Formats: sequence, C-alpha cells, structure tokens
Amino acid sequence: MFGLKSVYLYLIACQITLIKFFKKIYFSSRNYNKSLKTKTPQQVYYNPNPFLLSIITSYNEQSFKISEIDPNVFWLEEKKDVQSMHSFFWLNLINRKTDHKNLKKVIYIWMLKNSNYSKQIWETSTLSARIISWILNIDIILSNSTFDFRKNFLNCIVSQTNHLKNNIKFEKDFSKKIQILTTIILTGLVFKEYDKNFDFGLRELEALVKDFFDKDGFPFSRNPNDLIFFSKYLIFCKEIIKDSQKYIPEFLEEIIEKNLKCIHFIKTPNNQMPLFNGANLTKFNQIEKYLKSSKPDNKNNNLGGLYKVKHKNHFLFMDIESPPQKKFSKSYQSGPLSFEYFVDGIKIITNSGFGNLISKKIEKLSRLTACQSTLTINDTSITRFEKSEMINKVFGNSIQNSFKSFDHSSINTSDHIGCTASNNGYEKKFGCIHKRELYINKESSFLKGVDHIYKAKDGYPIRYAFRFHINPELNVVKTMSGSSALIQISKNKSLIFNVNNENLEIEKSIFLGEKKIIDGTCITISGNLVNKNKILNWEIKKNI
Repeated sequence: MFGLKSVYLYLIACQITLIKFFKKIYFSSRNYNKSLKTKTPQQVYYNPNPFLLSIITSYNEQSFKISEIDPNVFWLEEKKDVQSMHSFFWLNLINRKTDHKNLKKVIYIWMLKNSNYSKQIWETSTLSARIISWILNIDIILSNSTFDFRKNFLNCIVSQTNHLKNNIKFEKDFSKKIQILTTIILTGLVFKEYDKNFDFGLRELEALVKDFFDKDGFPFSRNPNDLIFFSKYLIFCKEIIKDSQKYIPEFLEEIIEKNLKCIHFIKTPNNQMPLFNGANLTKFNQIEKYLKSSKPDNKNNNLGGLYKVKHKNHFLFMDIESPPQKKFSKSYQSGPLSFEYFVDGIKIITNSGFGNLISKKIEKLSRLTACQSTLTINDTSITRFEKSEMINKVFGNSIQNSFKSFDHSSINTSDHIGCTASNNGYEKKFGCIHKRELYINKESSFLKGVDHIYKAKDGYPIRYAFRFHINPELNVVKTMSGSSALIQISKNKSLIFNVNNENLEIEKSIFLGEKKIIDGTCITISGNLVNKNKILNWEIKKNI
C-alpha cells in the first residue's frame, strides 16, 4: 500500500519538479522580468516604525558598522551565508544617523547586480525579508536621494513584490506563505498605488490562519517553533497596520490573543520551549512585552497535543496526541508519550531536540523515537518517514504512516495530579499497545511513572527499551543496587531515579536542541518479551 502511494507521490514530485524547472527558466527571461515592472509609486504613503523589524528578526549581535565598509567591495566580500546578507535583516543593527550614506551606495550596487530574478537571491524567504527590511528603513534610504535612485529603488520593491504575489498560489510551505503575505500587506500600506495589496494580503492571511491553526490557536503541525514563528509575523502585521492608523481586523486580534495564550502554556520554568515535534531552545525575547500584556489561560491543561502538569516546584509536559496530517508533518518527531520534567526550574528529563540548526543529517536523526524520552521496540522508530529525496524536496520531510493516541485522562485528587494516555503505534508491526501514566505525588513530592506494554499478539518476540534522556548540564551515575541512578543537580542537591524489579543502564546520548551536538546521557531500561504484558514502575524523587 505504502509502496504504491510512494510511487504516486514520486511521480507527482517529478512532475512538480519539472514544472519548477521550466518556471525558473521563464523567471530568468527578459520578458518575465519586464512583466514585473508595473507602475512606480509616486510617494511613500507612510513611513513605518523601523524598530518594528526587531519583532521578526533574531539579529542580536553588536552594531553592524556599515560606515566602516567600502560599498564597492561590500558584495564582493559577502559572507558564506548569502541569504543572511541578501535578506537585509542586518539593517536592524545599523546606526541610522551615520550609516545612511554608505547604505545608499550598498543598495545601489545591489540593484545594479540583482534587480532581475536570481534563483538564490530571490529565494522566497530572503526576498520577503529584503522588501520588509527596505520598507522599514525607507526613510533613511530615500532621504536626500537622487531622482534616479528613488525611482529604481521603488521599482525594485514593486518588481520583487509582484513576483511574490504572482507565485503565492504555488507556495505550499506555510512559513514562507506568511512571510509573503506580510510583505504584500506592508506594500499595500506604504504605496497608495498598490493599496489593493493590503486587501488581498488580509484575505489570504485570514484563510491561512484558518488552515494552519486549531480552535485554540495552536499550529496543526504541533510544532512549538511554528507557534513562535507565526506569532511574530502576526504581531508584526498587527503593529504595522496599527502604525499606519488603519483598522485591525478582528480575526488578527483573535488569533494573536490565542497564540499568546498558547505560548504562555508551553513556556517552561527556564523561559524556553519544551522540545517536542520540531522545537529547539528558542527563547521569547522578541515578543516578551506582548506576553506580559496578555493573560495566560490556566484552565486548559492540554494544548497542541501537549498535556501539562504543574504542582508546586514540579512541572512536566507529555505528548499525548497522534501525529499531524502529512502536510503538517515536516518537523514531526516520532515521540508519542515522551515527556519533559522540571524540578525547581531545572530541566531533569528532556527530549533530544530538533537538529535543524545543525545539519539535515542531524535533523533526520533527531526525528527518531530513540531521541525522545519514551518507548522504542526492536530499535525501530514508531513513525516512518519518506525516504525519497525527490518527494522530500517537493513535499517536505513528511511522515509515511500514522497511528492513534487514545484513552487520554487526567487525575487530580488529594494525593496525586497527573495524566495517562495510550497509543497503537507499535500495534500493526509488533502487536503492542503502549500506555503511560505520569503522576506527581502531592504529599511526598515526587514523580511517579507507570509504563504498560500490552501484547495484542502472542508469539512475536520483542525487545523493549525505555529511554529517559537527562539534561546534558546534569550528571547521572548508576548506583550499586543496579535499579537506581543518582542525578546530580548541584553540589548539595540530587535526585534518585528508581525502577522496581528491573536493572537500568546509563548510556551515551546526544542533545540536539542548540546549534551544535552536545554529549549527554540517558537512563535506559530494556528487556525482552514474547507472550507477556509488561508493567514498569519507576519514580524520580529527592535523594535524602
């Protein structure tokens, strides 16, 4: 079944790749570039606040001193990161009082070389960022400029925007789509001749919001990184509309409010994101002031398929949901029922993180079940991913198979608070159902876990392995008993991990949540099953 489906997707991918190939040839033609040149704006309707750029750009280095750089060699000496330079996001770092003269020269030389379509330099994200950066700094760019420079600069913005608008219907990447729409909306606000761009952009943005977010405002991709990324662009759109003194659409106010509540929900005690389904150690600095002005919803314990349990100094998340749909699964990590656990604001149990900041190879590795704090059977990943490079190039690194999560329930008594969930991801291949219970004992203040493996089919031997990845900043050692491990938090503070009637091992692990591979460790409990069910009781408590 999957073979036929993969063949079909491969043929479709080949067709789309061929169409893209001919389109790029057409994009490079004189006729296409001529068609992009439409009416030159006569004036800038309003000058956006340049500091709004800090909402969507993560640039935080020291000032970019363009006044000390020779404009004639600026593009000759550009760094290896072409997209970074050609996005012009570095405009957020310049000294607006002293750098404007050199900036004009740098842009003038750029326009001489790159005003016509170029595959790499006109890449969608780079192109969108460039237009946004230019427009938010349009006051200093056009200040005291010549007539020819002004005309060429405005025409260059219009041509690039027309390219984005002409091709948005072919864009399947939701992240790139919101960048395009933000750009189109901005041009509609700034140039009176293109005010229809504003209406078009808002209509398409409203449709995108309906397609990409669930009723609570969490992305269908279940990726916390997507939540932050889209929230930044939605807030940016709201702020530029507000800055231009236009009416802010109700749908935009509503989705931003929901997004901020979701961000409050996923915000960990160490002010980061939990590492599930494509997340890395992103912080909230750029939208911190918007978070402070919003109120968290403390009634909902389940958002985006993540269940949160909080009691005193204990804090945990568990992934209790099924995988996202195929079109939303390019960042999905195969870790159902995985969890992350914090004590006193310090992360104890973690997932390995998404390796997209390191390399494509590491990203693929980070999607495997073994990289999450959950169960693996026979060293396989619970979710299969598309292997064809052609399919992945066109459709993204999507999943091949799905599974169901079920029997979600929560408990909050005088003694315990926690949740339980099950999934059938290993049922078809190995005849196994996995159920996990996580509870915080209120009276004795410790984490209690119960893992069940139900064998639906007898006679099939399996090897199970439960992994508990430890925060790489902490040390862990196996105790003499063989059934416990000491997790050292500080010189005078430690936790003990105990498991009943099992031996555990301390294995090497890797942490992939940052921009480099970090060595780590994980506590592993493994064994063999044939015809029996399995119940694993374990706990993490203070070492007294």
